[in-house]
Amino acid sequence: MSQIEVTLPDGSKQAVTPGIRPIDIAQSISPRLADAAIVAKVDGELYDLTRPLEKSASLEILTNKDPEALRVYRHSTAHLLAAAVLELYPETQLGIGPPIESGFYYDFDRATAFTPEDLEKIEKRMWEIQQRNLPYERIYTRKDEGLKKYRDAWMKCELIDERAGDVFTEYTLGPHFIDFCLGPHVPNTSKIKAFKLLSIAGAYWRGDEHNKQLQRIYGTAFFTRKDLEDYLNRLEEAKRRDHRRLGRELELFTVNESVGAGLPLWLPKGATIRRLLEDYILERERATGYQHVYTPDLAKVELYQRSGHWAHYHQDMFPTMDLETEKMVLRPMNCPHHILVFESKKRSYRDLPIRIAELGTMYRYERSGVLSGLSRVRSMTLNDAHIFCTPEQIKEEFSGVMRLVEQAYRDLGITQYRYRLSLRDPANKDKYVNNDEMWALGERVLREAMDSLGLPYIEARGEAAFYGPKLDIQLADVMGHEETYSTIQVDFHLPNQFGLGYVAADGKEHRPVIIHRAIVSTMERMVSYLIELYAGAFPVWLAPVQATVLPITDRQTEYARVVRKQLEDAGVRSTVDDRNEKVNLKIREAQLQKVPYMLVVGDREQQSGEVSVRNRKHGDQGAKPLAEFVSEIRKVIDSKAVSE
Repeated sequence: MSQIEVTLPDGSKQAVTPGIRPIDIAQSISPRLADAAIVAKVDGELYDLTRPLEKSASLEILTNKDPEALRVYRHSTAHLLAAAVLELYPETQLGIGPPIESGFYYDFDRATAFTPEDLEKIEKRMWEIQQRNLPYERIYTRKDEGLKKYRDAWMKCELIDERAGDVFTEYTLGPHFIDFCLGPHVPNTSKIKAFKLLSIAGAYWRGDEHNKQLQRIYGTAFFTRKDLEDYLNRLEEAKRRDHRRLGRELELFTVNESVGAGLPLWLPKGATIRRLLEDYILERERATGYQHVYTPDLAKVELYQRSGHWAHYHQDMFPTMDLETEKMVLRPMNCPHHILVFESKKRSYRDLPIRIAELGTMYRYERSGVLSGLSRVRSMTLNDAHIFCTPEQIKEEFSGVMRLVEQAYRDLGITQYRYRLSLRDPANKDKYVNNDEMWALGERVLREAMDSLGLPYIEARGEAAFYGPKLDIQLADVMGHEETYSTIQVDFHLPNQFGLGYVAADGKEHRPVIIHRAIVSTMERMVSYLIELYAGAFPVWLAPVQATVLPITDRQTEYARVVRKQLEDAGVRSTVDDRNEKVNLKIREAQLQKVPYMLVVGDREQQSGEVSVRNRKHGDQGAKPLAEFVSEIRKVIDSKAVSE
């Protein structure tokens, strides 16, 4: 029998018999490697360890050290979940079950709703199946035969009809489970060592709200029990910090169906935090030469057709409003309005750079399934600005924006972030403006600016704005999930779209460059991040209530109000808890409300003009003259300290 040649990662070559499996080659190299193997990679494509090799190829054996292997491992755990569900509830129909960043899920069509108790039963059955050491076996099926086999499984028929060729692959798991799947999978269930089912949610088939709603079971899986436990601990910490729960408990914001999904109502305490954040960034911008404007929340559709947003973004915009002879639309971004501000008068090179800023409210038609508290909404107010400058001024202006970002992050106590250079995907002509020269220039300018600052960054193709590359500043939550908060974009396209110009030193008209930038993101998203960063215990300068006065008995109520008056006169946000309750209960409730300072006043404090200070973090601080405490807390507020 003729031999085939396998090239191993170290460059060595082996002549082997056709039909040999990657797991056999791993075993011949090292039994330890074979034991650790999760999946193979053949000519760069993931490949079952138990699938025979039929031709010469390069071969890699992936173990639990490889991120790609974890996705295969989780996909196999999703199949294990589906097998357990069918054993327990055979009337259930299967949807899809992919791996995701945090684990896996599987969608099911079942008339009866799954319950938390069902999850426990399903997980127990998964472990029973795991212990059977069942193989994941790949088989081939003709499309016509498959459609007959799955004729009572409407989701599988739809997928096969759409995705399958004349012959497609299925995977079995023991004698009773089979599923249309491209694979690959781990060799057998004994490879799966640690998993946990997490939750049940509704999900529309294929993510389309017009389709049938299914039941989605989420789970996670890791190579080791320790990794799983670490993840579950982080998950508990994330729940403790969840801004949606804290927003409700601390009375920061609410969502009401009468207003609509994704349209939060800011309650007084939350509005205080937002106002402080707005005042802070407006002051920083004014100090660095920004001019603030107000522009309308809507405009004619023609404005967005002119800018290009309509062609590239209209599916994420709200529907148009027909007003007599005009079609109006809520704006999805502020840049077209700011461009009109720039072109409202003739500009000279001596005027540049012009920095136009606004806390501009925008509206985006986010689908209902992704809306979440303050972090993903349909109405948002962005700390937005557009710098109109000459090409020679780009690097200096870029550096100025970066200094502003760094200052804001220091003052807000944000330390964990990284820079992402977001570039276009040259192959995607629909998503991005088709101008290779413009893109090359924009990407080069951004790289040079970052390199000159000596800042590390990663590159991400396909993440640019439709009109130009951008630097995104990525913040991660306690689970490690990253989101873009601050962004800086260099734009050569929109100045051309609007025919912008300035008179240069040569007396001729030249095109300016636009730098789009947002320092602290939208007010909604940044406040949601800060709630979770501090678990609701905001730094004193941002706390909605900075001190609460707690009289021990009714006799001290009047003195408590005097104390509060002096605090308020000094600009310290404060309250008096004059309820007829024990002071220990008042302290406990103030702690739950994350109030930085509790000032207990009894007969002794009233007679001496003092307050007994209690810090939410450090406990009892002893009695102090009221004037001394006011001076101390004022210093803490003015310093914008992030720790107490």
